Amino acid sequence: MRALVLGLAVSAMAGFAPIGSASAQAIKPAIVYDLGGKFDKSFNEGVYQGAEQFKKATGIDYRDFEIQNDAQREQALRRFARDGFSPIVAVGFSQATALEKVAKEFPDTKFTLIDMVVNAPNVQSVVFKEQEGSYLVGLLAAMASKTGKVGFVGGMDIPLIRRFACGYVQGVKAANPSADVFQNMTGTTGAAWTDPVKGAELAKSQIDRGADVVYHAAGGTGIGVLRAAADAGKLGIGVDSNQNGMHPGKVLTSMLKRVDVATLTAFSDAKDGKWKPGVMVLGLNEKGVDWALDDNNKALITPAMKAAADKAAAGIVAGSIKVHDYMADGKCPL
Repeated sequence: MRALVLGLAVSAMAGFAPIGSASAQAIKPAIVYDLGGKFDKSFNEGVYQGAEQFKKATGIDYRDFEIQNDAQREQALRRFARDGFSPIVAVGFSQATALEKVAKEFPDTKFTLIDMVVNAPNVQSVVFKEQEGSYLVGLLAAMASKTGKVGFVGGMDIPLIRRFACGYVQGVKAANPSADVFQNMTGTTGAAWTDPVKGAELAKSQIDRGADVVYHAAGGTGIGVLRAAADAGKLGIGVDSNQNGMHPGKVLTSMLKRVDVATLTAFSDAKDGKWKPGVMVLGLNEKGVDWALDDNNKALITPAMKAAADKAAAGIVAGSIKVHDYMADGKCPL
């Protein structure tokens, strides 16, 4: 997995010169998590897992900080940079404004931003094709549904989360053109990522309307979505990290967004003198997104479902299946 992503980094950013020599570097890695904290069972925790993999493999420790409000983003980034930490991984699109400012102040510090692009000579931006992974779990949701009605609960109502929703709808419709897809967003502020009670309420409302599979892209809020689905005897779909084990047999699958690989790669490349600024775009072809199949959900995935998902994934990689990117035009055609 890591080799594939490293290969992508080399090809996608061939026009950028490495910061540092090609030999091993003495590094001081750090992470600034997004709202929700590093143990959100989802997006932030994936980053944490990647950092832990690096620490285990190299013996090099890292520092991290869990912000409690938006004002702390810039403060935390600046503090780590001032104290000589590099590379610094900034987690989440909301870090972009603060990072753009701090990166100018510390031109010799390496920053890796996950989920947004900042164009600067010392910033590496890692973004994902969430719509591709969401298409696959949508396909599986429609095939698993007995009612022909499925749901989606997003976190903060932003184009990035609309991208998840749009890909999901397209996958659902590919399997069942007459399916109904209920959609709700949790809110319009950062608090939308940390409200499992609201997530549960939204999931219950969709289940009351007939949804028997509910996919979330809502960070910590999604814990409530998965719990509500399990309590109602329905199926949830996790996101970012593999959440199949949270309610074994009640989570159909999880849409994997490999922020763990992005973090591990950023730290490892900095150590090896291979870190480069620029933009990495990770989709199915680069193993940046996927769906999870393990002992917790294998009884829920029939051979026909797996075959359909594998065929669709191959079609997306080959280009015969085009998954619409909501962020390209702000529209979802379905």
